[in-house]
Amino acid sequence: MLTLKKVAVTGGLSSGKSTVCRLFEELGSYAVSADIIVHQLLSPDTAVGQQVINLLGSDIVRDRQFDRKKIADKVFSDPDSLRALEKILHPAVFDEIKAKYLQIQNEQKYSLFVAEIPLLYESESEDFYDAVIAVMADPAICRQRFKEHRQQEDLEFDRRMNRQLSPMHKAAKAQFLIENNGSIDELKQNVANIYSQLTKPSPDPYFPK
Repeated sequence: MLTLKKVAVTGGLSSGKSTVCRLFEELGSYAVSADIIVHQLLSPDTAVGQQVINLLGSDIVRDRQFDRKKIADKVFSDPDSLRALEKILHPAVFDEIKAKYLQIQNEQKYSLFVAEIPLLYESESEDFYDAVIAVMADPAICRQRFKEHRQQEDLEFDRRMNRQLSPMHKAAKAQFLIENNGSIDELKQNVANIYSQLTKPSPDPYFPK
């Protein structure tokens, strides 16, 4: 049985990571999102949720749900709290992704396993993957996309970007780079080219494992 290759997609805010993952899905891949997993884990009823409450205080819960804005306000203004929160979340997210990979691998239905992980290098989880794709776009484009899609201001964009490695740093560490400054058709072609390289049956120098 061929081993299902594991591919991580990372990059800066609003660079187009989710769109890239969707395009990989259309080509036959299975895709998961670290951000979606975090949303699922961040419930007052989960073990992870209880750890977050113990860390940040019960006032982050409102109407039996986490007030995500209050959490963001607390941790982005306090680096120690942010690091402590990430020590809770990063291992939990990795465990969920690994469990999903093992499930999908056994199904033998998909050509690739693709994980969207914005903080891949920050969480030091890159060694789990056979290849990493960094998605980049011009900073001004990313900022505008962030403001339009999330209805948030420049300050929030800067605050979130400051907690990450720079997009250039991520691109330098990745095996593949997608520059997402053009049309959706250009992006589709870029994804298709990388997909072809990742799924070709001949020996590939990107996969020494």
